[in-house]
Amino acid sequence: MKNVVLESPFQGGNPIYIQYARMAVLDSLSKNEAPIASHLLYPQPGILHDFIPKEREKGIRAGNSWIKAADCLVVYIDFGITEGMLLGIEEAKKNNIPIDFRSLGNVEMKGSIS
Repeated sequence: MKNVVLESPFQGGNPIYIQYARMAVLDSLSKNEAPIASHLLYPQPGILHDFIPKEREKGIRAGNSWIKAADCLVVYIDFGITEGMLLGIEEAKKNNIPIDFRSLGNVEMKGSIS
């Protein structure tokens, strides 16, 4: 298995973005990869609060520290690239880690993204 860091939009825990990130993790697993999606892990209740800037920054730094150990950064782009995702892309470039931009294609989501 390839160790990958997975980037997808999160933006404060919007349920649609959480659903999309989970679909991206499943897609990565189906490609025989071992993804880490820190944006799904760190903002869980009792860990970090995404709406508190210092805690959000801490979560982004912690997630980006994994990039140095990854075989690849995979970036799911169906809903664009956020500022947090750009930081991960910059970290991968700085450390010469390959970046794979991906789409899930015609994504069927419940609800809407505002």
